[in-house]
Amino acid sequence: MPIYRQFLRYTIPTVAAMLVNGLYQVVDGIFIGHYMGADGLAGINLAWPVIAMSLGLGMLLGVGSGALSSIKQGEGDREAAKRILATGLITLVCVAPVIATIIYFGAPYFLSWQGADDGGLLLARQYLDVLTIGCVFTLGSIATPFLLRNDNSPNLATILMIAGALTNIIFDYLFIAVLGWQLRGAALATLLAQMVVTLAGGHYFFSSRATLRLTRQCLRMEWQYLPRIVLIGLSSFFMYIYSATTVALHNSQLAYYGESVSIGAYAILGYIITVYYLTVEGIANGMQPLASFHYGAKNYPVIRTLLRLSMSVVVVGGIAFVAGVNIFAISIIQIFNSNDLDLIRSAEVAIRLHLFALFFDGFLVVTGAYFQALGYSRKAMFITLGNITIQMPFLFLLPLWFGLNGVWLAFPLSNIALGIVAAVMLWRELQRNKPISQAIFPTGYRQ
Repeated sequence: MPIYRQFLRYTIPTVAAMLVNGLYQVVDGIFIGHYMGADGLAGINLAWPVIAMSLGLGMLLGVGSGALSSIKQGEGDREAAKRILATGLITLVCVAPVIATIIYFGAPYFLSWQGADDGGLLLARQYLDVLTIGCVFTLGSIATPFLLRNDNSPNLATILMIAGALTNIIFDYLFIAVLGWQLRGAALATLLAQMVVTLAGGHYFFSSRATLRLTRQCLRMEWQYLPRIVLIGLSSFFMYIYSATTVALHNSQLAYYGESVSIGAYAILGYIITVYYLTVEGIANGMQPLASFHYGAKNYPVIRTLLRLSMSVVVVGGIAFVAGVNIFAISIIQIFNSNDLDLIRSAEVAIRLHLFALFFDGFLVVTGAYFQALGYSRKAMFITLGNITIQMPFLFLLPLWFGLNGVWLAFPLSNIALGIVAAVMLWRELQRNKPISQAIFPTGYRQ
């Protein structure tokens, strides 16, 4: 199959799956914004950093197991690939109770640190208490689609994500709009959707449809693979830690320099960013199994083509996305709330200042995924950790001079700074492999 068709075959369903997965959050935001207003949006935003940490662990196991098993398949070692898959699934089940316990006892302190008042603390705990009970499904819902795509079933991954999203929408309406269960209802709807994805995806790997079909005999822990699974997936984990840290620090600064309506506006921005960010994640994750496979098969020119395709779509699409969001800012905000004028005005200012360099974030995600797919875990981790590290001084210094506007400007300015560093790293890596990549460049390359 030509490499461009391979790219489309993996990225289109992967992007669709990621966007459908984003509906979990966006639909929650729409119902919460209309039925609970700024306080509800602030509550869900205060809970998000804790949720992100759980999702990050699921991402670590899904990406790490998936990438390593793809590399082994590219090398022709299917038995090792199956053992790696089984190790990833067993690890996920074992760590879920530990994460649930940490969240249950640690969440109140973390929420208070973000500046949550009594009302915000109560609402955020409503959401977290429900998801703590079903932590294994939270982890599984983010890991399973990656494993399905690496098992050569990207379309099934998309179907499962669509089924999960529809489940979430139906129960959001029932629990929030009809029964009035507030954030507890939103969390319960999300948990039911995650159960659909996790259980159906887990069943697939024990069916005859699976390329790497598992049996009971396969379900044993292979400890020798676990360090490399963790090392490969660590960058993805830190991407969610970056998201959690960023949201938590912004919440704290917004509470100090603004008020609860500012945190509500930031929640709306988070839902807007989700649409672009998950598209970028879908492209990066669609590229990853292909790049890992061709790296294992030593098809180096193909990897360079995959990077070029991914980067072009992400950057050009990001510029168009930013332009569209600024043009239709008010209309987009009113999707989440059309009555609170203070919330609308605050969110409009935030869009102008906070999102103007969003496409740099997409560039960083694809660059990290490229390094990750090739097993350059340290470089991928540097980009992710660098995103956290470099943003902190911007977030704490700019508000001293510009007040609330400085909080909004920290994200884009730090992304520009790190984007320049990442571009230099990527250029050097490509120059190092230039003699290889200049061998027949694959416009019609076939596997």
